[in-house]
Amino acid sequence: MRIINCIIVDDEPLALDLLESYVRKTSFLHLAARCSNAFEAIEVINNERVDLIFLDISMPELNGLEFSRTLSKEQKVVFTTAYEKYALEGYKVDALDYLLKPYNYEEFLKAANKVRAWFQMSDTIPSAPEPTKAIFVKSEYKLIKIDLGQILFIEGLKDYVKIVLLDKEKSVLSLMSLKSLELQLPPEQFMRIHRSYIINLNKIEQIERNQVIIGKTRITIADIYKEKFMKYIDSKSMSP
Repeated sequence: MRIINCIIVDDEPLALDLLESYVRKTSFLHLAARCSNAFEAIEVINNERVDLIFLDISMPELNGLEFSRTLSKEQKVVFTTAYEKYALEGYKVDALDYLLKPYNYEEFLKAANKVRAWFQMSDTIPSAPEPTKAIFVKSEYKLIKIDLGQILFIEGLKDYVKIVLLDKEKSVLSLMSLKSLELQLPPEQFMRIHRSYIINLNKIEQIERNQVIIGKTRITIADIYKEKFMKYIDSKSMSP
């Protein structure tokens, strides 16, 4: 039996307590974390595998619908809310089910079984991953959406990363590791070429000796990453 890794997200402590008790009673669910807002949920998702999110809609700063639009296709959502008017909106973002508060364990289990059936079916049908087009990063208590096509390169600065954009005045500084950000980026578009740099492969203008040139910036290709990078370049080069 597949164990579904899930998190619960709600700004009401009593609602979280109830959800936690229901998850722990359900043998095929494993509770990875409980979160009181979307920002806490993003931290969890950035650091471990999450299959399912029981997600409240009405939350401050970033509501459940907005947050759900940042998730990958593989991460499924069951909305939990006191407002029936949100049901249609929930299904527009591919939610698997919708729990209207107050709900009991029977209703919860029905939704959980629906999720389990979806995962059992998807495990038997191979599908191509949906390409990532944007990411959200936390910067100065805000969650900023960044279009991947706007990124030139990313520089690691101790505990921070600096995401350099086409409009350099809008470059973003975020408290996170370069490694954790690297895991979120599509490898066909981004590559680490130095301990402190990840580049957007589509933004390379020139390669000169041991450096990549993007705009006016020269980034050295470190020896440890050189073989992988050159294999990529060879695969894109036209034969004479």
